[in-house]
Order: sequence, then C-alpha cells, then structure tokens
Amino acid sequence: MFSTPFVLSFSLLLSLPILFLLAPRFLSPLQQQPQSPVLISPSDEQDDLALFNRASGSAINSINNNNPSRFSHLSTGSNPKRKIAFLFLTNSDLHFSPLWDQFFKGNSHLYNIYVHADPTVNVTRPHGVFEGRFIPAKRTYRASATLISATRRLLATAIIDDPANVFFAVLSQYCVPLHSFRYVYHSLVVSRSFDSSSAETDAELTRLGVRAKYKSFIEILSKSRNLWKRYTARGRFAMMPEVPYDQFRVGSQFFVLTRRHALAVVKDRTLWRKFRSPCYKEDECYPEEHYFPTLLSMTDPNGCTQYTLTRVNWTGTTKGHPYTYGAAEVSPELIHRLRESNHSESYLFARKFSPDCLKPLMDIAKKAIFRD
Repeated sequence: MFSTPFVLSFSLLLSLPILFLLAPRFLSPLQQQPQSPVLISPSDEQDDLALFNRASGSAINSINNNNPSRFSHLSTGSNPKRKIAFLFLTNSDLHFSPLWDQFFKGNSHLYNIYVHADPTVNVTRPHGVFEGRFIPAKRTYRASATLISATRRLLATAIIDDPANVFFAVLSQYCVPLHSFRYVYHSLVVSRSFDSSSAETDAELTRLGVRAKYKSFIEILSKSRNLWKRYTARGRFAMMPEVPYDQFRVGSQFFVLTRRHALAVVKDRTLWRKFRSPCYKEDECYPEEHYFPTLLSMTDPNGCTQYTLTRVNWTGTTKGHPYTYGAAEVSPELIHRLRESNHSESYLFARKFSPDCLKPLMDIAKKAIFRD
C-alpha cells in the first residue's frame, strides 16, 4: 500500500500540467502580458489609414500657420483666435480632471480637448471639460507601436475637428499643469522670448500680434545610453535603409507639435512601416520614444526646439518608468522647482504624479500653480 503523503505528492505532480493550462483563465487581464510581440491588426491599420487620409485631405481646405484670417471655427471680428489642442493618452481614470477643469476655466474659445482611452480598461469618463471629448480608441500595450498609433489618432482627430488648432500638446493622465492656461497660451502662441533657443525678430510678428512662425517643442536626442540596443531591438538591420543608425533619435513621448508637424506625422507611411514592426527585446523597445523625434529630425530639424515642455524626474527610475511624486511631496516649492528650465522660460507641464496627489494639488492651485 502506498502511504498517504506519497499519494498526495504524486497527485500534485500529475496536476501540474493541468494547472499550467488553466492558470491563464483565472488571471485578470491586468496580470497578463502579451506572450509574443504585439502586432497591429490589418483592420486597425485600415481604420487608422482612413482617418489619416481624412486628416491629410482636410488640410487642403484649411489654412497654414501663416494665414489665421481664414480659420472657420474662430470668433467673429478682425482678431481671430488660434487654439491649442490638448491630447490626453490614458489607460486609466483621468485622476486630475478637477485640476484640469480649473486650468481650462473661462478659456473655452482658446482650446480643444481630445482623449484616447484604452477601450479594454474601464475608464470613468469625467464631467466638466472632458465630457464628450473621448475619441474612438484601440487597445494599447507598453513597449509596442500601439502607443504611436494612439498618438497619431489623437493628432488626426484634432486636425480634422478644428482648423484653428495650431498647437498639439500630448499629455497623460499623470501629467499636471505648472502654470495657468493664460500663461501656457501666451508662451506658445504670442511670446517671442519664451523659447530661449529662438532668434526671432519683431519682423516675424504678424499684424495681429501673434507669431507667424512656430516651432515644435519636442525632445530630440542623438546620444543616449542604450541607443544602439534600442535601434537593434527588431534586428540588427531591421531599420535599414530608411532609418540609418546615425539618424535614429530618442526623446520624450510628451511634446507640443505645430500643425504642420502634426500633419507630417499623420501623413507619414515610410518610417511607420519600420517602427510598427514588433520588437523582440521588450526591455529595450520603446517605439513611442523614437518614432516622433526620428521622423521630425529627418524631415524638419530646424523647425523643432529639440526639447520638451513636460518636466520629468528620472531619478530612481525603475523598468523604464520615471519617478512618481506622492501626496506628501506636493508643495508650492515643488511646483517652482519643476518649472525651472535651461531651454525655455519655464516648463509648462510635469509628470509623474500619483492619484493621491489630487487633493494637495487642488489646495495649492490658486496660490502656486495658477499664480504665474
């Protein structure tokens, strides 16, 4: 006769294969990660292509940045207003929507909001300025080209929606403003001194008192640790010949693009075919940090400032994620430190803040954040 411990051990051994087969069924979606490289489906590609073609076509009937008088979605009179499109990319609730409500208050004629929320996540749609601003979205995965696609959808939708959108600011649910809306708008649309790298003169102002020539605020770096490993994450020669290594760039996925550069992004087909290819080294693959800076560096480097307006703290980074500020760290002094920039008069946004930061941020909004 077999002893009871032996029978139990033998039974457990036999049950292991069954457990391996059934375990995925009991794991929540948040616990599961793709077991193979993420591919963008042909149907999603077709949907995006149709959207991008619409955006490209709409540009023919709209104006360029140098002729604001022909905008169709503007205030009446001889002083039309240009707008900033705020593009939120999220896979969770918009934790700081009350803060953004305060930020946008009283300026509805100067901005538009668009939100791309991962449809596989149960995101609570807030009221206020975000109500009705969610666009048709697709699932996104970290370390895949799906994040590029999501950003391009936001850009294309904003281009089609309103020809008055002249700047396109990409943000996440963990981003917060560092200034009032009035300061942000003036810095981007009007100011000649905000960009420290600019050498514009008074002659470059239009008769309406706004700048005629704009640059995109996007970080573009040619040197970075692990850049070669990221370049070869799809294979040693996978990016050739369209993207030689000496033209491969890296930068923050959070940027502010001009309308002409937003159009360049949605019109692109050549570089997209390279960057949509799946990576086989997931820990060295962040396509959204390379596609945009590489594309704009190759097509219009002089039209970009080479730096971002979103402050981030990479101290103590883990698995590619930046430092996350907690509620106890929020103070007027922190806001003032985060504003400091070597490239412009100030950073305009900052990340990454944990959801529990909402209350302390709201407490200092009037006396610190929105006091410029």
